[in-house]
Amino acid sequence: MGLGTKFNLVLFGMFAAGLAVAAMLTYHLLQDFAREAVLGRARVMMDTAQAVRSYTATEIRPLLADRMDDTFLPHTVPSFAAQENLRRVVEDYPDFSYKEAALNPTNPVDRATDWEADIINLFRKDRDQEELVTIRETPTGQALVLARPLVVNDESCLTCHSTVQAAPGSMLAVYGPSNGFGWELNEVIGAQVVSVPMSVPLQRAWTTFLIVIGTLAAVFLVVAVLLNIFLRVLVIRPVVRLSNMAVEVSMGNMDLPEVKHDSRDEIGALSAAFARMRRSLETALNMLKE
Repeated sequence: MGLGTKFNLVLFGMFAAGLAVAAMLTYHLLQDFAREAVLGRARVMMDTAQAVRSYTATEIRPLLADRMDDTFLPHTVPSFAAQENLRRVVEDYPDFSYKEAALNPTNPVDRATDWEADIINLFRKDRDQEELVTIRETPTGQALVLARPLVVNDESCLTCHSTVQAAPGSMLAVYGPSNGFGWELNEVIGAQVVSVPMSVPLQRAWTTFLIVIGTLAAVFLVVAVLLNIFLRVLVIRPVVRLSNMAVEVSMGNMDLPEVKHDSRDEIGALSAAFARMRRSLETALNMLKE
């Protein structure tokens, strides 16, 4: 096995190990960046919904409160206002969603699905948990889910949701007396759930990963070619010439010209040492002939 072959085996082995480590770190970093980008979008949606809820409760509801006895206006309900506003926002993004899921909602449309109920029950068991981030599989791919608990922290909510007798007749006329009652103060009754697709960010992360790894591989190949050229010119070729000269001298051929290597590196030192050895051998042979 030649010196060049050994050099390339070591070089490619080191590159393979380095590329594997770089690929693993790059992949995980890009996946984390993609997840953080999606989580940022989810938090923007969540904060938008929270702003709509707050505005509805403080600005819209007081303006329409005197009309609620005759006609129930869902526009005064923070939950309804937030969901309607976000529903319009995501019309052009069908995989995005915002829902205020509840275990016992007034509007059956807001009833929690099985996986949403699991999130709500988690918040009910752990009252210190203020936010949950998870990944779930959907028919269109992975989606990031951001959830926050809905807590009855305002006694005015109990006007409509404590008992059927206390609820406004206008609300009962719209939704009936079967759902959305029995709520208690400080109870976790549901969760704000934002779902944002991860397919596009993950695809971009994968594309970026391939570009980075492909670029590293291309750079390595260029460096490997250049190193092989330098190795052949600066090391292998002079060593081969010295090796061929040694073979000829060992066979008694002293008429060949000396191999001169003027560099001050190890090859130059080897060439000078071989020339001295040849001259010494030639002198010794001449002395024996005399």
